[in-house]
Order: sequence, then structure tokens, then C-alpha cells
Amino acid sequence: MTTKLFETVTPERRQLMARVRGKDTKPELRVRRVAHAMGYRFRLHRRNLPGSPDLVFPRLRKVVFVHGCFWHRHEGCPKSTTPKARAVYWQNKFRENVTRDKRSVLDLQALGWRVLIIWECETNDDEFLRSRLSNFLAE
Repeated sequence: MTTKLFETVTPERRQLMARVRGKDTKPELRVRRVAHAMGYRFRLHRRNLPGSPDLVFPRLRKVVFVHGCFWHRHEGCPKSTTPKARAVYWQNKFRENVTRDKRSVLDLQALGWRVLIIWECETNDDEFLRSRLSNFLAE
């Protein structure tokens, strides 16, 4: 017995998925606001770098990724759940995301960039963000 992995996408489903953002998410905007308030200036989503990092600090040769806990599988986080429907599809999707993330980090490091990953659940505390960014950017 085979299962259908790909079903016909309904207009409602297409509309719902179109609302899933890749850029300018609330967690990313929080990180940008804190970094800017600290006096740092940065570039956004440089497509010429592996993984198209969310924040790029060219002079410092450092980049920041703001990862959603669900999509990028933050271990131990309650937001990192797996849907019960179409479990095989989701497991493959998440595995590909994690593999792509690791490859991007390794590629950036090979090019001489330092990488910081900030998880969505960590963006709710401005003091914590300020501390993480300060430690990373001052190194």
C-alpha cells in the first residue's frame, strides 16, 4: 500500500502557506532592533553568502541567522513539534532544513565568517538578546 505524499493543493491551503514568511519575521525584527539600538549597522539577507544570512556585519566578518524553532528543529524547545498528519513528509522536510543549515554554517566558516544562530524562542528577552549579540560581535 502506498500513501500519497503530495495531494492537490487547495486555494485555501495555498493562501495559508503564502503567509509563512521567510524574511522580516517578528523574531528577526526583534534581533535587528536590538542590534541597531546597540549601534551596530548591518546588511540584510546577502544572497551572495551561503544560506543568505538574516543579518550580515561585513566589517566584522560575522553573520547572524534567526531560526524559527519549528522549521529549524530547536532541540528541547516546545515549539519544535512534528505534525501528526503526513509525518513522513514532515520528517523529510525537517531533515533537509537541518542539513541545509549545517552546510550553510560550514560553508560560511570556510569563507572566514563567524556565525551566530539565535532561536525564535530566545528573541522574547531583549536583555538576553543584547548580551548574546554583544558577546558575539565584540569577540
